[in-house]
Amino acid sequence: MNASLPQPLLHRLVPVRREEMTAMLWSFAYFFFLLCSYYVLRPVRDEMGIQGGVDHLSWLFTGTFVAMLVAVPAFGWASSRFPRRRLLPMVYLFFASNLVIFYALMESGIAQARVAQAFFIWVSVFNLFVVSVFWSFMTDLFRNDQARRLFGYIAAGGSTGALVGPLVTATLAPSFGPARLLPVSAVMLCASVVCIYRLAEWSKRNPAERRSPPENVDEPLGGNIFSGITLALQSPYLIGICIYVMLGTLLGTFLYFHQANIMAVDVPSPGDRTALFAKIDLAVNALTFFCQLFVVGRLIGRFGLGLTLILLPIAGAVGFFVIGLFPTLAVLIVFQVIRRAGEYAITRPAREILFTVLNREEKYKSKNFIDTVVFRGGDAASGWLFEGLRMLGLGFAGIAFVGAPIALLWAATGWMLGRTQDEVRRRNEAVRRPDEPTPVSGAAPGNAGPGGDQRGGDVAPVNR
Repeated sequence: MNASLPQPLLHRLVPVRREEMTAMLWSFAYFFFLLCSYYVLRPVRDEMGIQGGVDHLSWLFTGTFVAMLVAVPAFGWASSRFPRRRLLPMVYLFFASNLVIFYALMESGIAQARVAQAFFIWVSVFNLFVVSVFWSFMTDLFRNDQARRLFGYIAAGGSTGALVGPLVTATLAPSFGPARLLPVSAVMLCASVVCIYRLAEWSKRNPAERRSPPENVDEPLGGNIFSGITLALQSPYLIGICIYVMLGTLLGTFLYFHQANIMAVDVPSPGDRTALFAKIDLAVNALTFFCQLFVVGRLIGRFGLGLTLILLPIAGAVGFFVIGLFPTLAVLIVFQVIRRAGEYAITRPAREILFTVLNREEKYKSKNFIDTVVFRGGDAASGWLFEGLRMLGLGFAGIAFVGAPIALLWAATGWMLGRTQDEVRRRNEAVRRPDEPTPVSGAAPGNAGPGGDQRGGDVAPVNR
């Protein structure tokens, strides 16, 4: 990509420096292909969930959680043995090959119901895994100050892909059929691998700009298959992120169950439901794209990370209270669009910045554990909690009123995390100067431990 041509226009939208332009554009393209691949599949997955019976959704969410328990140690094993330049392409090519296998199974017509259930679980695992690996790479590639300026705009690449993906599905599905969309998604995954290689080349050509020191980039992360779990559970900071993710997931799952139950009654036609799901995705992604280009970067820069992390929880508290008063499909759809757009455009980029102060093993292994097992564990637990509240006699309105105080607790957690990250960053900047020698493990507080980034004070032992 020629960084010189789009620079004047991009400078009006993005506070990007000339030396960062190439990496930002390839990161934008990487996330575009990744989410375009996913959103080609998402409408099909949602319809399969309803066709399988809304009463079985809790089991599908539990099955997804179990699948995560298997997948995370496998990723831990791979990341302990393969360097980043080989690990990331392996992950995406593995999922692309899975799509080809599902395509063959669907075309064969063998055990269609079981294949559909397996595909629902697989897509749920796929979505979290590939996006988690993407953001791990971003937090490893860019410094903290770069992340605060660029992550919102890089995330807009994913929103662009999320806009194009449903259009691809809506255009091709009538003539291709659902099964033949799977190879299309696989091709897009392979395109993301090309972007990974180009970003790796940029990192090698620009040692002053890259996130990781040269001696670490081409080395495996080390540790064992469970080190991501142990690191996360030993760190108060990472435990705080786990709680933040769990609370957000709980509320998101409550809303998803509301949507599935009301949609199954109010929109009985499978074709109409699939079309409505696609329209919701389109509205969410259009609003997300706008916010990522014009809101999130300025929001974080002006008001800080803590305030940015509490915006969606506060909106969630208001939204669940309104749903409690008016539990209708129209109100639910409006809130769902606002919630998902806020998650993708504001909360997710802000949450990823929290990981820029961690060392590389924590960025890949602990972050992957949080983004997959913790997230899907929250899904499974909140699914059964939803059903338990229904068994106790609470209707949709009553469950919505339960969600409002949980959203306030979510906001308090986000505020504390933002303050902690700001304090760690400022402490590191005060302790380490660019002209000082790189500290080693065991030095004064605020220094990076083994495997941590030892450049510019962006890593602190917040888990020690």
